[in-house]
Amino acid sequence: MLSALCKLIFKIVGWKAIDYSERLTAYHPPVTKFVMIVAPHTSNWDFMVALIARYILGYGNNTKFLGKHTLFKPPYGWLFYALGGTPVNRTQHNNLTEQVAAKFAQATGELGVVIAPEGTRKYTNQWKKGFYYIALKANVPILPVCIDYKNKVISVHPPFFPSGNAEADIAQLKKYYRKDMALYPEHYASGESAELMLEK
Repeated sequence: MLSALCKLIFKIVGWKAIDYSERLTAYHPPVTKFVMIVAPHTSNWDFMVALIARYILGYGNNTKFLGKHTLFKPPYGWLFYALGGTPVNRTQHNNLTEQVAAKFAQATGELGVVIAPEGTRKYTNQWKKGFYYIALKANVPILPVCIDYKNKVISVHPPFFPSGNAEADIAQLKKYYRKDMALYPEHYASGESAELMLEK
């Protein structure tokens, strides 16, 4: 029912959702746990587009997204929890990598964690590396998801298995993304500078 409603919404607004990952079943063993990165992230609309596509493509019941802890406060906090959100307090120096990796270890079924690698809607010259180290620590692949406002397409790409070389791997992942995909291209974190600032 929810999937049908989301498909109708996308049809009305002229968007498409495409899954190039082959639903992860083509891999041996099949991929059941993953970190899903969604970019470019330059607008509040990104959340809505990704949320709708999540249900259209069948990821709605097994994915959790990380969000600012302030989003989960009353009066609308219950809604973000209901949509699969997990609050993150960026002001506390806790080890998020260890916490999320532990959730993967404890999960007995499918689990995907959705993260915006830019970490902000405003311009930044780098991606935050937390998503990468979570995937590396949990020994799970990364699924790149592109929100393309120019062509009104959101696409999920094949799993990328991190090698441990953060700089090289993130540079490879960024090849899926372009500045002109963003709703506000001037805010896109292209990372085209020589320094990716990937200090651990």
